[in-house]
Amino acid sequence: MKNDKTDFTQGSIPKKLALFMLPILGSLVLQAAYGAVDLLVVGRFGSTSGLSAVSTGSQVLNLVTFVVTQLAMGVTVLIARYLGEKKHEFISPVIGGAAVVFALLAAVLFGVLVFLARPISSLMQAPAEALDLTTSYVRICGAGIFFIVAYNMLSALFRGLGDSRSPLIFVLVACVVNIVGDLVMLLKKSLPFSIKKADFRLNFQCKKFLAIGLPLALQEFLTQLSFLALCAFVNRLGLEASSGYGVACKIVNFAMLIPSALMQSMASFISQNIGAGKHQRARQTLRTGIGIGLFFGLFVFALVLCKGDLLCSFFTTDAPVIANGYAYLKGFALETILTAILFSMIGYFNGSGKTVFVMAQGLFQTLLVRLPMAYIMSIQPNASLTMIGLAAPTSTAVGVLLNVCFFLYLDRKAKKQG
Repeated sequence: MKNDKTDFTQGSIPKKLALFMLPILGSLVLQAAYGAVDLLVVGRFGSTSGLSAVSTGSQVLNLVTFVVTQLAMGVTVLIARYLGEKKHEFISPVIGGAAVVFALLAAVLFGVLVFLARPISSLMQAPAEALDLTTSYVRICGAGIFFIVAYNMLSALFRGLGDSRSPLIFVLVACVVNIVGDLVMLLKKSLPFSIKKADFRLNFQCKKFLAIGLPLALQEFLTQLSFLALCAFVNRLGLEASSGYGVACKIVNFAMLIPSALMQSMASFISQNIGAGKHQRARQTLRTGIGIGLFFGLFVFALVLCKGDLLCSFFTTDAPVIANGYAYLKGFALETILTAILFSMIGYFNGSGKTVFVMAQGLFQTLLVRLPMAYIMSIQPNASLTMIGLAAPTSTAVGVLLNVCFFLYLDRKAKKQG
């Protein structure tokens, strides 16, 4: 690779990982800010029912966005793998095939979110006072789904090429200009391959990146469904609980930004090294990622646990809503530490192509731990958002255990073969 900055197979791991991760983190912060601004404005100047509507509608949009992001991870991993293997001729068909697949996906999502917004809002058990507003919010967000899908696909392409700065620059410019900027920069970028018109079709590379991305997308889909179910459980507790949970979720989104940035950046980093046959360096990257995540996770844990009420007050001045939001955050707080470990390991396994395991462990902790626990806590006579919030770190602890066991299994297997 001509550009040393995008060659992750040599040089200082902490330095290169940090430099690659920071622009990804910046992009995630800006994306999280979109929804946070909606909630902040409605919380400060709107009604409690409007706050509940944005809260519920955001959960639906999160499901769509995260599933698209995980599906695009297959593109990132495959491109990075080809770069590491020096098989540059295969990268252009990956890009062309991805463009076709994600365009079709965007069209389907547009139809679902725009034309089925009312049934979706009802299924979410949005409070009666907020049902119409929730429907409108889902429909408006659905109308812009083409831009969301396009941005996430193009960001995946750039991350696979070892460039995390361009998506950060483009996300500063909204919607259409953002997408045009990505395309122009991609075409002008000095690349070790050429992009041809014939590459923009369904081809064999589609099957390859979908084989990596589909298990992740399915896992993320079911995980986000569990969060939708959790939102429905909380909605049954009333308008103030629903609004408080929505405020807490926005804070949770920001608390998860560093682990999420680590997971996305490590997938490219690990995949490139695996492709180059540098498995020991890949394992060193895992340890570095966990260290970085824990360093920041401990700080975020203290902030959320001790000052959660202050964080909630940024979004609303309604005392009962603040109290409900803080109650959820108290139960959730430990998640900020555990996720630093879990997301780093998931990034490692994604980059290694072990996405079927990532899917399996995600489904296990979601369907057998988080959902049952949250449901049981929500139907207690004096249901507490704190106890419902505890379902997240409990399921993540199970996920960490599963990932550690799988890592040790693979390590032992590699030693026997070596």
